[in-house]
Amino acid sequence: MIVRYLLAPEAAFDLVGIWSYIRKQSAIEVADHVESIILDKVAFLAGNPGAGHWRRNLTGEAVKFFPIYSYLIVYRPDTKPLQVVCILHGRRDVEQILKHRL
Repeated sequence: MIVRYLLAPEAAFDLVGIWSYIRKQSAIEVADHVESIILDKVAFLAGNPGAGHWRRNLTGEAVKFFPIYSYLIVYRPDTKPLQVVCILHGRRDVEQILKHRL
């Protein structure tokens, strides 16, 4: 079975930013590892779109949140292929970012 997902352009940009930040702070191997784990979780979510949780305190939109390390994968569970909206550090102003992206 092929598990399918789609990273919104902003989510792909988020992932590049995460990789770049970790690369500057640590090493390329660590950045590659974190990116790989995040993409593995996105693939997991594509096969299990019920995973994660709603955050009605952040948005009324039909998106779920799944934590991985210090990051949140924000995705639309009812889309096929699964659409990832954002991949954000949990300390960012997630509510404000979502207002502009959703």
